[in-house]
Amino acid sequence: MSDTNEVTPEFLANFTQAWNDKDLDKLMEHMADNCVFMASVGTETEGTKWEGREEVRKGFASLWEGYPDAHFEPVGKDFIAGNRGVCEWIFTGTRVADGTKVRARGCDVLTFRDGKILVKNSMRKQRP
Repeated sequence: MSDTNEVTPEFLANFTQAWNDKDLDKLMEHMADNCVFMASVGTETEGTKWEGREEVRKGFASLWEGYPDAHFEPVGKDFIAGNRGVCEWIFTGTRVADGTKVRARGCDVLTFRDGKILVKNSMRKQRP
């Protein structure tokens, strides 16, 4: 991770790798203290929204509870523009509830502060 307040493409690649490694501690190293995670699924406009480090950590862990084999394949190149960035990916996983195999394209729209992720707003295409 960078010692500066600048987010780099390597920082984002390490964040994605931490998801695929199911490394919750490493994921949280990328997050700001007052972080927010808006999942791509949920009943609210923001999907399911977690605020603060403890809640975001629970939100991140909930993905593996629902999809123990979750994997994010990067698509194209991540990009950073000032304090914002986007990561595109293809998500694959098997839903615990019913064994359904899921494959969906999605992206994270990120907001950065002080070299960390302040907001992770996830979106994905979902088949009916």
